[in-house]
Amino acid sequence: QVQLVESGGGLVQPGGSLKLSCVASGFSFSIYYLYWVRQAPGKELEWVASINPGSYNVEYQDSVKGRFTISRDNEKNTLYLQMDNLKVEDTAVYYCAKSQVESDRGQGTQVTVST
Repeated sequence: QVQLVESGGGLVQPGGSLKLSCVASGFSFSIYYLYWVRQAPGKELEWVASINPGSYNVEYQDSVKGRFTISRDNEKNTLYLQMDNLKVEDTAVYYCAKSQVESDRGQGTQVTVST
């Protein structure tokens, strides 16, 4: 059974930083592309970043390029998202995901960027 557990969210001021973590179990972590997605209040789920199994191919949504960094530790079955220079519009629930299937997402962690 796939389990993905996110942590690291919180309340931060604009310009601040947070690092999200996602601990995975129930599947062969090291062979899968992994993703961070987010859902802002009243909006659809959107893709934020992705990383291939070997960490040499990463991609980002344009709005987070240069501010967010996705990484993974295959030894620890953990996915990360370093978020710097946060903006109010980054406020959302952030999920790590193994695929587009809802059951392949974690429960999410709330990130709120506000003064």
